[in-house]
Amino acid sequence: MAVNAALGVALVAGAFWAYETLSGPDTTTAANASVRSVPVQQGTVTKTVSADGTLESASTATASFETGGTVTAINVKVGSVVKKGQVLAKVDPADAQRTLDAAETDLDAANDALDRAEDAGSDTSTAENEVAQAQDAVDDAQAGVDGTVLKAPMAGTVTAVNGTLGSSSSGSSSSSSSSGGSSSGGGSSAGGGSSSTTSSSSSSSSGFVEIADLTKMQVGADFAEADATKLKEKQVAQVTWNALSGTTATAKVTAIDPSGTTSNSVVTYGVTLTLDKVPTGAKVGQTVSVSVTTGSKENVVYVNSAAVTTVGTRHTVTVVANGASEARQVEIGLEGDAATEITSGVTVGEQVELKTTSTSSGSGTTGQFPGGGQFPGGGTGNFGGGNLGGGGGPR
Repeated sequence: MAVNAALGVALVAGAFWAYETLSGPDTTTAANASVRSVPVQQGTVTKTVSADGTLESASTATASFETGGTVTAINVKVGSVVKKGQVLAKVDPADAQRTLDAAETDLDAANDALDRAEDAGSDTSTAENEVAQAQDAVDDAQAGVDGTVLKAPMAGTVTAVNGTLGSSSSGSSSSSSSSGGSSSGGGSSAGGGSSSTTSSSSSSSSGFVEIADLTKMQVGADFAEADATKLKEKQVAQVTWNALSGTTATAKVTAIDPSGTTSNSVVTYGVTLTLDKVPTGAKVGQTVSVSVTTGSKENVVYVNSAAVTTVGTRHTVTVVANGASEARQVEIGLEGDAATEITSGVTVGEQVELKTTSTSSGSGTTGQFPGGGQFPGGGTGNFGGGNLGGGGGPR
């Protein structure tokens, strides 16, 4: 009996050892808080907000014929650099010229009628009105002839030609112009043809020829609702190119949309930033990252933001001196991206605790005994095909 009992204890101990040794490891992750000290420093604290954006021309123009007709000449192509007033294209002027010739004939007849009335001493008011109307018709007809020649409304680079030789171009009698994201009074291109000059961020029209000023670039970006409230005109920004490795440029905020745009329940505000200098290789349509400085203070006392504990309006840091820790209340100023300004409570050079959280992996034990047994178990567990603690052995 005693021998059997001793044997059972030995078997259980051996089984437990085999279970711990042979079972597979169960990896668990635990969060370990580590504490180190960092010094209170003096320097610059900066706060920024960021967004992705697209490179655009600061000024674009769309030029369309004022007089419709069959296109007989196109003098430019995509990539052509043009001057203001340069001829871009023409349509057949035959119909417009016939209209002008007829209007001039009517004006000559009206003038003859006025001369006869004056010579006869008759009332000339009716004749004078007919002359004025005929003159207006001539002016309109002349504008129609001029409108068969399309001229560049601004200097720049041709970015699109939306027509071909022999195609029909419809005329347009209205024009408007704006630049840099804001609209201004209407204007027409030099010579013939109507035009619309706009900021590329707001232009959606398509003319016969489209022109962009590629020497003056801007960035259009959509900022999150909370970040947009911190933006103001003339704030400085850093622009980084995604496609041009190592390429950056400075810019300034020049316009902020007064109303937001909602997409998938997310509100964003469009912001326009003008580049101070266009980097080599920059092209319209490239994607960029924008970081706008919304706050900056120089020569101030600061600590790593992770060292500050805030409860309500109370801010504290843990000061370490001579191996002892002391919680000390502080007053803060600008809360930057990585550092927080301290206006009172600590001095430069003091050490404060900076708590960091790290994860470590440990090994647990799970699994089953060899042979399909489980532990601990009574009479039903099998170990190597035998029975543990279930009887059946010799007594």
